[in-house]
Amino acid sequence: MRQSDTIFALSSGAPPSGVAIIRVSGVKAKDAVRHLCGSVPGDRSVDLVCLRAADGELLDRGLAIVFSAPRSFTGEDCAEFHIHGGRASVAAVIEALGCLDGFRQADAGEFTRRAFVNGKMDLTGVEALGDLISAETAMQRRFALANANGLAKAQYDSWRQRILYARAMIEAELDFSDEGDVPGSVAGEVWRDMRFLADEMATKIAGARKAEILRDGFRVVILGAPNAGKSSLINRLADRDVAIVSDEPGTTRDLVEVVLDLGGVRTLVTDTAGLREHAGSVEAQGIARALDRAADSDLVLLLEDVSDPIPVDVPDGMEVLRIGSKSDLTRMGAGSYDLLVSGKTGAGIGELIEMLRSVAIGRIGGWSSDALPFRMRQVDLIRDAEGHLRDGLNELTPLELRAEELRLAGDAISSIVGEIRTEDVLGHIFSQFCIGK
Repeated sequence: MRQSDTIFALSSGAPPSGVAIIRVSGVKAKDAVRHLCGSVPGDRSVDLVCLRAADGELLDRGLAIVFSAPRSFTGEDCAEFHIHGGRASVAAVIEALGCLDGFRQADAGEFTRRAFVNGKMDLTGVEALGDLISAETAMQRRFALANANGLAKAQYDSWRQRILYARAMIEAELDFSDEGDVPGSVAGEVWRDMRFLADEMATKIAGARKAEILRDGFRVVILGAPNAGKSSLINRLADRDVAIVSDEPGTTRDLVEVVLDLGGVRTLVTDTAGLREHAGSVEAQGIARALDRAADSDLVLLLEDVSDPIPVDVPDGMEVLRIGSKSDLTRMGAGSYDLLVSGKTGAGIGELIEMLRSVAIGRIGGWSSDALPFRMRQVDLIRDAEGHLRDGLNELTPLELRAEELRLAGDAISSIVGEIRTEDVLGHIFSQFCIGK
């Protein structure tokens, strides 16, 4: 029943705003226009209309547009009302729609879900659309747009076609080998291609971190002893006071985060508690959180007060830039430091930002148009498919079982684009969308 309902929702930003767009989708979408406006505009034409309640009260004046199925976002009949963005105007039109029989307000992501169900986009396109809505930087926008426009789908469709061809050839060998219709060399070529494909999948899995940085951001953590100038530094990077600066040691107890746009790469910089022994119980919790966040970061800025250096140890395996702080208090050169900065005067901050930008851009390898798995769901399914291909390459396994491994690999790739659907996965994906999308 819910799928047959006609749904509606405010699809533009929350009022007040200059213009509000109310979207309607379903079999009765045109009836909504007829009830509120008196007549239905021609398909894809824009009419200036008066919107009225059932009792004839004028609700607002605005624009009405109709999109007939299947040439609409959802693949169903759709309509849009472009009205004034005042709270009262929006509430009145929403209330009038809710009074119509067979209409209800849309759930989160329900318009996009209907588009998926009606074949207007695949699951990678859905996920990319979610990323596009939440994009904060130019690089995020370009990455999301490329995937929304079918970059990822083209990659997975190509893989699936290669697996389908391999299955057809191997199953033909199983079914007709005694008739001599299948050349023996075909099987060798098929398994060779499956080995190449498994290697391609492994390469894509290895590149998943690059996609994660593109989507979620490059993570930088500032570590150092108490009073090393960490809070002053993050305030300079943010160009505003986000952390308390004090001469008292241990002022920062929890994580303080700012988001920067460095050359189009979203960069999350985290200020942390000063690292020292014999800290109090609350401060010790802050230090533990600092080390945990650093272990999960892409880069650590190890800060040291050059006027009173107190060295601290960081766990192995972290990429570290050694930064000398409070350079305004000394005339010494950089020495063993990668850079000298001053949170007080701003000296060296521009160079530090450029250094961070260079490292962040380097991590994504100057991404331009490479198809990368951009959700952990995709990574897990590619890893699953690769595993089945590797098992199928085992020549000691009976051919029937090797063919089954090919089928399982193909199913895993089909699940990425949503051709094999798992309702709990779909529910999780669409629940992350806003109402009206």
